[in-house]
Amino acid sequence: MKRVPVPELLDSDAGTPAEVQATLADLRMVNRWFGGASTMCRLVERVADETRRRQLSWLDIGGATGDIPEFVEQRLARRRIRLDAVVLDRALSHMGRRLPAVAANAMQLPFAENSFDLVGSSLFVHHFEPGEVVRLINESLRVCRQAVLINDLRRSHVHLALVFAGFPLYRSRLTRNDGPASIRRAYTLEELRRMLQQTAASRIDLSTHYLYRMGAIVWKLRA
Repeated sequence: MKRVPVPELLDSDAGTPAEVQATLADLRMVNRWFGGASTMCRLVERVADETRRRQLSWLDIGGATGDIPEFVEQRLARRRIRLDAVVLDRALSHMGRRLPAVAANAMQLPFAENSFDLVGSSLFVHHFEPGEVVRLINESLRVCRQAVLINDLRRSHVHLALVFAGFPLYRSRLTRNDGPASIRRAYTLEELRRMLQQTAASRIDLSTHYLYRMGAIVWKLRA
């Protein structure tokens, strides 16, 4: 299946405020029940286990309402691992109120080098073209101390069919446009590998997860 960069309506808030909020609710539902939150949880756990850290700071870029860091915080607390998350998104109107939030451009993060242990994203990387992905990851590596985490969709015909089958679950017409568009513009695991090999990473760990999710841990180059 060839990648097609189809525009997504939520990227430009091409809907009423009520439609945008309904789409964000759809995303929370998809993340909770269809692999998004569990994928990110496994990635954070792997970093915590490998670094033997019991407390991690995390910048979640493109994090919208912050539902994924909230889920991961609660899950890791059961293992007595503390996660301190900050959400970054382009619009404050997309964000929730529980976690600290910053409105900024992910390509020019308003933080000094090594500000967070982790910089992560969910359903975000597929919004960018390959050269932009390399820039995004290098900027994220600048800001992190340990690793950059990527949680995203895998492109396939079967995944696209499943998204269409899920139409009755969606609350918003924006979701019914953006769901298929996301699959069409998503990357495969091998495409992601090739892009990450062009970054300043010292090591790349790739994995596949439930319901056509993929994950990457992009480890920072050590001095």
